[in-house]
Amino acid sequence: MSGKSGGLKEWITPFLFVLCAGWAIWHTPAYLLDFWQYEEGSNLSNHIAEMHQRKDVSPNLPGLFGGVADIIDWAALLLMPIIFIIGARTVVLAQMEFSLYSRIDRLAMFIGRITMILIISMTLVMLYEVFLRYAIEAPTLWANELTLWIGGFVFLLSGIYAMQQRSHIRIFILYDVLPRWAQHICDAIWVALLWFFMICLIFGSYKQVFINKFYKWQTFGTAFDPPIPATIQPMILIVIFLISVQALLNLIADWGRDPSELTEKDIVDQEELEAIKKSIGAN
Repeated sequence: MSGKSGGLKEWITPFLFVLCAGWAIWHTPAYLLDFWQYEEGSNLSNHIAEMHQRKDVSPNLPGLFGGVADIIDWAALLLMPIIFIIGARTVVLAQMEFSLYSRIDRLAMFIGRITMILIISMTLVMLYEVFLRYAIEAPTLWANELTLWIGGFVFLLSGIYAMQQRSHIRIFILYDVLPRWAQHICDAIWVALLWFFMICLIFGSYKQVFINKFYKWQTFGTAFDPPIPATIQPMILIVIFLISVQALLNLIADWGRDPSELTEKDIVDQEELEAIKKSIGAN
């Protein structure tokens, strides 16, 4: 993996993943009705079925295998892991990214590309709403909530990428003066604390999140009514788990490295500095 741009595929692969993931998330009520055991005829079962019928983008397609999810729903669900694996295997290291990566780090790096596409999507939605609201005075009912929804995923997914890149804010005043063996102890302690926090968070809230929010597919309660509580809250637990795993992988990968190797990317790139000076007309 080189430090050059990956070209068009760096845009297409994460875009296709976001497209499939967006479709699958929007049609999750169909999967819930197929995979989960709701009591037939219950209020909850009727609520999920009514919600699916009201929000189904392809209502005329029959469900497959005797279920509710249609062929597009199944295609989106099955393509997600395939596209993700392809994207992770073909991801190209950017110039300013952390270069001491491992094969498994490609997963977090591709998540960074997905986050990039989500940021672009969120920006386009905001621009579209501004145009409709102020140019033709016909604001939408969905742009603001869709922006909040995408922004929540951006905030969460960027944490995984930031952990892999070692780009979280850290204070080195005491850490730098310690001998290497003491630095190892500090590294191990903070990773252990992160795992302790993750376990407590998941253990204390998984029932509230997955049963009361996801299983009941709780929505935002507005005209657009996106399932923000049903998706963002479970995603918090999933992401904190992935961040903890990535922190452990970082600890193992960095254990035998010199600390200067891990901060090398923070040194100013002279070529980049000269390019910035040239762009602003400075000597």
